[in-house]
Amino acid sequence: MQRNTGHQIFLHLSKDEQRRRFLERIDEPDKNWKFSLADIHEHKFWKHYMQAYEDCLTATSTHEAPWFVVPADDKENARLFVSRIVLDTLNGLKMAYPKTSAKRRRELNSIRKLVVR
Repeated sequence: MQRNTGHQIFLHLSKDEQRRRFLERIDEPDKNWKFSLADIHEHKFWKHYMQAYEDCLTATSTHEAPWFVVPADDKENARLFVSRIVLDTLNGLKMAYPKTSAKRRRELNSIRKLVVR
């Protein structure tokens, strides 16, 4: 039996990019709903969050399920990186449809006769 492997993806946004996106959310009416004053309060703890993320990723990354840290300031390139990780992971699974046995083939032929009637 093949062992499935999983990959975990962390989208890393820089502090400057987060600030830029905050301003965009304030300035663009269609994005106002995405912003809260609590975001500014939490932004003050940036260094603490970065340390917590690093500790978490280090503690939970394994050979079978590694973490991929993807730079996410550039959304288009981040999506390309994530797509590549997903595609490589799926290709690595070497999935295939199950083979039909002779016995199962005979059973299906019998059932087919019932359907054709």
